[in-house]
Amino acid sequence: MLFKRVKPLDQILATAEKKSLVRQLGPFQLTMLGIGAIIGTGIFVLTAEAGQKAGPGMMIAFVIAAVVCALAALAYAELASMVPVAGSAYTYTYGVLGEGIAWIVGWALVLEYTIAASTVCVGWAGYVNGLLTHAGWGLPHFLQVGPMDGGSFNLLACAIGLAVTLLLVLGTSKSAKVNTVLVLIKIAALTAFIFVSLPAVQDQNFHPFVPNGWGSPMGGIGVLGAAASIVFAYIGFDAISTAAEETKNPNRSIPIALIGSLGVCTIYYLLVSYGAVGSVGAQPMLGPDGVALAPGTPAFAAACVGSDALVCSKEALAHVVRLLDHNTIGGFIAFAAGIALPSVILTMTYGQTRIFFTMSRDGLLPGSLAKIHPRYHTPHVITLITGTFVALFGALFPVGILADITNSGTLFAFIMVSIGVLILRRTQPERPRPFRTPLPWLICPLAIIGCLLLFLNLSKEAKITFFVWGAIGLVVYYLYGHRKSHLANGTEPV
Repeated sequence: MLFKRVKPLDQILATAEKKSLVRQLGPFQLTMLGIGAIIGTGIFVLTAEAGQKAGPGMMIAFVIAAVVCALAALAYAELASMVPVAGSAYTYTYGVLGEGIAWIVGWALVLEYTIAASTVCVGWAGYVNGLLTHAGWGLPHFLQVGPMDGGSFNLLACAIGLAVTLLLVLGTSKSAKVNTVLVLIKIAALTAFIFVSLPAVQDQNFHPFVPNGWGSPMGGIGVLGAAASIVFAYIGFDAISTAAEETKNPNRSIPIALIGSLGVCTIYYLLVSYGAVGSVGAQPMLGPDGVALAPGTPAFAAACVGSDALVCSKEALAHVVRLLDHNTIGGFIAFAAGIALPSVILTMTYGQTRIFFTMSRDGLLPGSLAKIHPRYHTPHVITLITGTFVALFGALFPVGILADITNSGTLFAFIMVSIGVLILRRTQPERPRPFRTPLPWLICPLAIIGCLLLFLNLSKEAKITFFVWGAIGLVVYYLYGHRKSHLANGTEPV
């Protein structure tokens, strides 16, 4: 019975109407929400790690990751337009594959949203700590990084996580307006990078193009290993679907925002990666045996001491521009990243709170978590809880570990949504579909295969964390959600 409690889609829509959020977001705000989530730590920080794994071949890795995410986006667009309710992949799975699998998906989404928000907190803190140090106002080292990086507590990462949480409690529309401004700042920074780097491109910087090969399952390196990491640079477009319940005319607005935001970001990423590789090179650091060192290891850190290589930089784009003797523009890019990265933290934390809100509304989590603030009309209880964990994880863990763990939950959610589209095409072919995935029996299987391939090429630590977290989730479900489920007990809120 665990995986046979399927909540009819009509019932999902009816439940949302009984205890709903205010519809106040249009297609432009939604698209900006998606761009705000996508453009962030992935391109500003993880470009260096992708270069260490794939060399100049990271350009192909960006394309591979974009194609896989685009395929998944088409599946998301169909389900989000059919079921414009908060909850993202969790809600869709509940209505197609059943409560047990929906719980696993919702539990896995914690890895995507909460850990992703923490990842960006760390990336933001790195840029701002660098700016403060350059200005002579740097914090002591033990407050700049967490214990795994040789410090004690990343103070700025914690502070930005808490600040974004407060903004979300105050209201969605206020958050969306701030987010739009921050997105425009990020686009300006990337545009400046492109204009500076493209004229400096030299052919020799692309050779050898794939120094570490294409990679292999379980390897975590090469072009496929880089693509598995670069997925982090694209995730966030699905956060748009978590805002479905707060969207005006969601049947039209959500598909526009999903596909539009992913398309804009892909174009920028290809130009940025081409400029970075072509202007200063992106060859990996090698060990004594001539094999590329794994990023994030003591050997890699030692090899990077005193090096100006792109793969060693903690602020990759600003570093490239400074190497090209454009120090003022480099400073602007670093400043823009420091100002604008909080939009990604905002979007990821927003998405997580809406998923928890929906799970609580279904009885799988305590109902007190779904309380709506009488003045701000936001789920303030779960927002405060989620934001606290985002801040603490950011304060204690390094960016690389957090990013890899994020991708494991993300790829699993993509797979479940793609499966859901195929099942609904068979079981409910007559249901209205304001947006229809083109060639679904080709698109969705390709999305599933692509996600599985990238999942296998994640680091071993990320895959282990995913399965351990999933096991913990099953225990929690059996102890609480399986017994308290409104669907099972006939206790839907009225």
